[in-house]
Amino acid sequence: MLNARLSSILSELMTAESPLTSTYLANGLNVTSRTIRSDVKELDYLLSKNGASITSIRGAGYRLSIHHNHLFRQFLQNTFQEELSNPVFPNERILYLLKRLLLTDGYLKLEDLADEMFISKSTVQNDMRDVRKRLKPYGIELEIKPNYGFKLRGDEVKLRYCMAEHIFPKRESEMDILNTRISILPKEELGMIRQTILERISEDEISLSDIGLNNLLIHIAIACKRIRNGKHVSFFSEDIKEIMNHKEYEVSRSIVRTLKEKLKVAFPEKETAYIAIHLMGAKRTAMAKIPSDKMEGFIDEETDRLTDLVMETIDEKFRLGIKNDKELKIGLCLHLKPALNRCRYGMNIRNPMLDAIKANYPLAFEAGIQAGEVIKKETGFDIQESEVGYLALHIGAALERRKMKTPSKRCIIVCASGAGSAMLLQDRLRSRFGSKLEIIGTVDYYKLNQMPLHALDFVISTIPLPDGLPIPVVKVNAILGGADLTKIEHVLTADTELAARYTRRQLVFLQEHFQSKEEVLRFLCHQVTALGLADEGLEASVLEREAVAPTCFGNLVAIPHPMTPQTDTTFWAVCTLQKPIEWEDKRVQFICLLCVEKDNTSNLQGMYKLLGNVLDNRSIVRELLKCKTYEEFMAVFRSPFSG
Repeated sequence: MLNARLSSILSELMTAESPLTSTYLANGLNVTSRTIRSDVKELDYLLSKNGASITSIRGAGYRLSIHHNHLFRQFLQNTFQEELSNPVFPNERILYLLKRLLLTDGYLKLEDLADEMFISKSTVQNDMRDVRKRLKPYGIELEIKPNYGFKLRGDEVKLRYCMAEHIFPKRESEMDILNTRISILPKEELGMIRQTILERISEDEISLSDIGLNNLLIHIAIACKRIRNGKHVSFFSEDIKEIMNHKEYEVSRSIVRTLKEKLKVAFPEKETAYIAIHLMGAKRTAMAKIPSDKMEGFIDEETDRLTDLVMETIDEKFRLGIKNDKELKIGLCLHLKPALNRCRYGMNIRNPMLDAIKANYPLAFEAGIQAGEVIKKETGFDIQESEVGYLALHIGAALERRKMKTPSKRCIIVCASGAGSAMLLQDRLRSRFGSKLEIIGTVDYYKLNQMPLHALDFVISTIPLPDGLPIPVVKVNAILGGADLTKIEHVLTADTELAARYTRRQLVFLQEHFQSKEEVLRFLCHQVTALGLADEGLEASVLEREAVAPTCFGNLVAIPHPMTPQTDTTFWAVCTLQKPIEWEDKRVQFICLLCVEKDNTSNLQGMYKLLGNVLDNRSIVRELLKCKTYEEFMAVFRSPFSG
């Protein structure tokens, strides 16, 4: 129904907060504006029969309008199904190959894969190199056997984590999972598993976030499929004995007994332990409901010590003023316990909000990186980027609390992403609206029907809610972006003169022709050191930080910076490119090398807020990329829409 280019244009329009020009779309797809105008006309014709249209706004660009939600959703589902079976771009092909390999127990022949994707055998071989890279973090190898083909080999647990990561979409709600296009199990069986989990955790008073519930559902579904194919996980007996001492093991046994009866799948003891690990890693303890002044007695000594050390370290390094925030301590304690369980058993937790966290809370994310370093030093566990993102949510909530005013209005928040993000959302709303808003609390989607909605004025939700609720619903993203805030408040004016404070004419390079991330970083670091602002160690420190977690944030923006401060002052070195480059898994065209002074005692939150406005606003980025002089560049920061 849609070719790859039309699909890309539709995807861009669906996520745009402001109209997109034909030039912007053309740059992103490496075609001419004339081609884009022709494509948009064709796309509008297709959409007009499927509940939507594209409006051309003079002087601004194209905007997507949706007139009939049901029709449009059906159109998207059909389109998605078609795209999945006809991968075109390298990323699509790699994902297709991963899914085929993960869902096949036998070998896959090179010729068959080439025929399926309508590409040459040499292209498949090239793509397999990228597949290997994607598999490496899981310790999974791509086995090649002459005359047989390709097959995956690796630890069964890691294979399942990899399946969960790549076979399911990353931004699912529970409704999406039950309607997923991937036929791991029939829809009825997925529903049965979900119902069983809900019943058992309710009986044993274990609370899961919606995403925690979804992850457990995914993993049990994968386990069922693998068990039916004769595949089992393996743990050392000592590990099983340790797991069996936890309450979650009994809950897991209860779940598998029910599933054996309903699905005719016999879970061995080791599989039961495997599910228990997921419960241990996903649960949200009832301690969250205990008043903060009574929490201390419920937190074990080691978690308490580690949390204190994390808070002291990040406060000392970033001067955030949150060391004595009791809510932050509780939030981190409650998060660290299951997080360390996940690390202990080599589990990957997905964080569908990672890009948004990086973009909207760069300072909190950097503090999260530092927290991860502390935890690694103390425990020996490598803290993955997704876990860092969740730590950053708690830190971001503490930063918002510093600005919080006393609230006094009535609403409730439905959040699918767990306690950390719900608290962050709640505190950010309070800090924005102050006494205009009283937030009664937060609730998971599956508990919404238990709430007395008649006592509220409206609901703020991060997921679509069913029609027919007795009060209005304001749909927002879990990490509040510019478009979300405009639904409930006027845009706050930023201190645009901050840009002048951190920008130097001799460190702004516009319309450059670099071809790679390494080229840009080498150039910017050299320019900074040539001015005597840093020594030769700057580039190595920037690359070290990049290796921990890429600093590309989407929206064509990257904000690289050294692992530890290397300069005596705080400033930016900026580079824009004529054409985007690949930066890990994203395209980047605007690069801001951020140098923060050593032993910083300044409050840099205003600067981070200004950078956040840039990250989050497509219009600003588009304007910055057009600039050809330093004066034009600074004028963009001073313009009204950057506020």
